[in-house]
Amino acid sequence: MPVNMISKLLEKAVLPGVDIAPPVKIGGSRRTGVLRNPNMEKLQKGYLFPEISIKHEEHLKKYPDAKVISLGIGDTTEPIPSIVASAMAEYALALSTREGYQGYGPEQGHKNLRKAIADKVYPDMGIKETEVFISDGAQCDIARLQMLFGPNVTIAVQDPTFPGYVDNGVIMGQTGKADSTGKYAGIEYMRCAPENAFFPDLSRVRRTDVIFFCSPNNPTGHAASRDQLRQLVDFARRNGSIVVFDSAYSSYVSPSSGAPASIYEIPGAREVAIEVSSFSKFAGFTGVRLGWAVVPDELLYSDGSPVSRDFDRVVSTCFNGASSIAQAGGLACLATEEGRDAVRRVVGVYRENARVLVDTFASMGKEVYGGADAPYVWVRFPGRRSWDVFAEILEKTHVITVPGSGFGPGGEGFIRVSAFNSPDRVVEACDRLKSFLA
Repeated sequence: MPVNMISKLLEKAVLPGVDIAPPVKIGGSRRTGVLRNPNMEKLQKGYLFPEISIKHEEHLKKYPDAKVISLGIGDTTEPIPSIVASAMAEYALALSTREGYQGYGPEQGHKNLRKAIADKVYPDMGIKETEVFISDGAQCDIARLQMLFGPNVTIAVQDPTFPGYVDNGVIMGQTGKADSTGKYAGIEYMRCAPENAFFPDLSRVRRTDVIFFCSPNNPTGHAASRDQLRQLVDFARRNGSIVVFDSAYSSYVSPSSGAPASIYEIPGAREVAIEVSSFSKFAGFTGVRLGWAVVPDELLYSDGSPVSRDFDRVVSTCFNGASSIAQAGGLACLATEEGRDAVRRVVGVYRENARVLVDTFASMGKEVYGGADAPYVWVRFPGRRSWDVFAEILEKTHVITVPGSGFGPGGEGFIRVSAFNSPDRVVEACDRLKSFLA
C-alpha cells in the first residue's frame, strides 16, 4: 500500500482510548505522531560541559590567534603510561590472529579485572569480584543506576554537585520543574559550603530513597573525613536509604589527610551503599572509557530482594560489556607494581598542578579550597555571578575555567579550576591569572 494512503488511513483511524496525532509537515521536515518525553522540557539549557565547549569555540572565532589554555572540563592531558598502552596494543594485535581473537565478553566484565579491582582497590574491605561490575565509565553507570531506580524514587544531592546526578534524575521523571534558583522540585539539595566544612547538616536533611555523594568532591575538591562518612552511612541506615558513592577521584586522596578513599572503609556501608568509580582520572582513560560499579550482596530492597540482581539484569539488557581492549589496559594499571607505580606518577603530575593553582590564588588573597585531595580548585568571588567571572577570565586571559553555578545553586559565586593540563601550561595560566586578578 502506498505510504500516502497509509498516512490518510491513520489520520482517519480512531482507536478506543487512543489519540493519534497526524503527521504534520513543516518546511522540509515532517513531524511524527510521537509525543516528546515531557521530562526533557524540564532540563535547564544545555549540559554544562558542552555549553563551555560552545563558549570556547565562540572565543576562538573572536580571537583566532589566541593561545587558549583549558583549565575547565576535567579531561586528562598526560600520556597513558607505556606499560598500560602496550597491554592494550598487544591485545588489539592479538585480535588479528585466530588464536587471539575474542568476541563478546561477559557483560559484567572479565573475571581477572573484576578480581584485580576487588583485591587492589578494596583490600580488606570484603569486596568480592562478583560484586564488581565493569563499565564504560562512572557517568554511564550513574545513568544505568537511575534506570534501575526508576521514576518513583526520591533523590538527594550535594549542592554544589556533579550535574549528571541531577540531569539523569530529571530525564527519568524523578523531579518536578526547576524554580528561579535552579533547584528542581522533588530533589533534596544538601548544602556543602566552606561554612559547614563542605558537609551537610544531616539533622536538617529530608529523608530520600537515594543519596548521591561524591568524595573527593567534584567541584569543590573536598574529601570527606572518616567521621563525616560515618555520619552519612549512619544516616542512610536509619532512613533505609541507598547511597550512591562516586569515588572517581579517590586516587588523589593524600595518605596524610586520613580521608577514606572508599565508602566501604566505613562499617555498615555494605548494607546501604553502591560505589561507582573510573579509570579516567587516574589512568588517563577519558577517551578509552573504563569504569566500574560495586553493588554488595548485602544491599537489599525493602522487600528483601538483592539490588545486585536487578543491576545485573540492567547491565545484561542495556550493555554488551566494556571494550576488551580497554579492560586489558585496566588490568595493566592494577595487576603489577610497575603498572600501579606508573599511574601513581601520572596522578602526581596533576596533584602538583593543583598545588601550584592553590598557591597562585592564595598569593592573590583569594578564598580558595580543594586541590589537596582532588584535581580541582574551588575559588570564591564574593558578590560576583559565576558566569560573569568565567567570561571575564576567558576574555582577558584566554583561560577556560568552569562557572560554579553550573554545579547547582550552591556554586554561585565560585569558579572551578582544573589541574588537568601539562605543568608548563598550568604555570603559564597562573601567570596570566595573576596579571588579571592582581
